[in-house]
Amino acid sequence: MKRKTKRQIETILFSAPAIILVCMMMYIPFVMSGYYSLTEWNGISKDATFIGLKNFKTIFLESRDFLDSLWFTTKYTIVFVIFSNVFAIALAVILTKKFKLANLFRGIFFIPYIMSMTIVGFIWKFIFTSGFEKLYEITNWNIWNYSWLGDNNLVFFSVAFVGVWQSLGFYIVLYIAGLQAVPQDVLEAAIVDGANGRQKFFRVTLPLLGPSFTTCIFMSLTNGLKVFDIILALTKGGPGTATNSVTMQIYKEAFTNNHYGTGAAQSIIYFLFVLIVTQLVLKGFNKKEVDL
Repeated sequence: MKRKTKRQIETILFSAPAIILVCMMMYIPFVMSGYYSLTEWNGISKDATFIGLKNFKTIFLESRDFLDSLWFTTKYTIVFVIFSNVFAIALAVILTKKFKLANLFRGIFFIPYIMSMTIVGFIWKFIFTSGFEKLYEITNWNIWNYSWLGDNNLVFFSVAFVGVWQSLGFYIVLYIAGLQAVPQDVLEAAIVDGANGRQKFFRVTLPLLGPSFTTCIFMSLTNGLKVFDIILALTKGGPGTATNSVTMQIYKEAFTNNHYGTGAAQSIIYFLFVLIVTQLVLKGFNKKEVDL
């Protein structure tokens, strides 16, 4: 009994600091945000005026800023998830082939991922402006003369391209790990049964990549939904509000416009939206996984 009591005390002592920190950094702020979403507060004054559901009414009925930013974030996430996973799995298949420079190319593709998104944003901002301008002077091709960050019709594709480019190496690594985990005897059995290369890939390899697909889809989904720093560095939500993501909208509302109550209400709504979307996606992909 003494030994059991000692173990219980040790467990409490070792886990208590982590529990306290998690509560202080996550749960308590979340509960406080729920309260401030029902108030009118500028984030500075000591007193917050309780106004009930007025902030939520304003978000859905009186202002389209949040809904427009939600639509942009949804479009960006769909494009980001599709292209990052399609390109990643295609490159992973190529890089699992045995050739001399395979490891070098793996490192080259992974380098952008280890860089800060803010730095990547500033690099590509320079490329889209000064870099493309120089290329236009050299080649005289009109494609380099477009305003990739100033045109409402082009800026979305510019932001999505930079997001996919920066994160591509991470998903390539995950898919390479999944491809290397596919049992060779299963692939050899498919060849014996007369499957050609295309059939072997789409009917054997891809179904066995279910766990990798689930991981990559979930991570790309969450990364797309929380996009912020790359937009801050590239466009700051512009031109106008063309690239205003939900996270950017919440940041502007709370810390630029000093409408902390409205910003808290937007964050609560977005939390519920992300929770529902991620759970539906996870449940759908888990059902399609193939056990080895």
